[in-house]
Amino acid sequence: MLRSPSTKVTFGVLAAILFVIALVGIVYKYVEQRSRMSVHAAAATGGDPQRGEAMFIQYGCGSCHAISGVRTATGGVGPPLDGIALRVIIAGRLSNKPENMEKWIRDPQQVSPGTAMPDLNVGEEDARDITAFLYTRVK
Repeated sequence: MLRSPSTKVTFGVLAAILFVIALVGIVYKYVEQRSRMSVHAAAATGGDPQRGEAMFIQYGCGSCHAISGVRTATGGVGPPLDGIALRVIIAGRLSNKPENMEKWIRDPQQVSPGTAMPDLNVGEEDARDITAFLYTRVK
């Protein structure tokens, strides 16, 4: 059975519409998940993940650490930080809990003397917000 060109066009348009609907659904789910992660990270740490990303950039953390989707975070000296929220250990010796992450960010030399991670004199609030931001990073 031969189909007319108008039938082929109709199927093509229908397929395109279904594709767009599916794509919108996927984007919606992604945005919803990111929002939930942000709320969870804020609750777990008491910090502000959005401000934390800005502080991460301001302190120059991305010059040593890579994180996908973060401008300037392309460093290769320290470990990449995508998925850090799911790691069991941080700094090679601390359990991955908000207070330990903050301690590591604020005073890495005290946690691990001689570490390559520099002491950037990160304040308490900034460390809490950076921790909240890092806890949104689950790959």
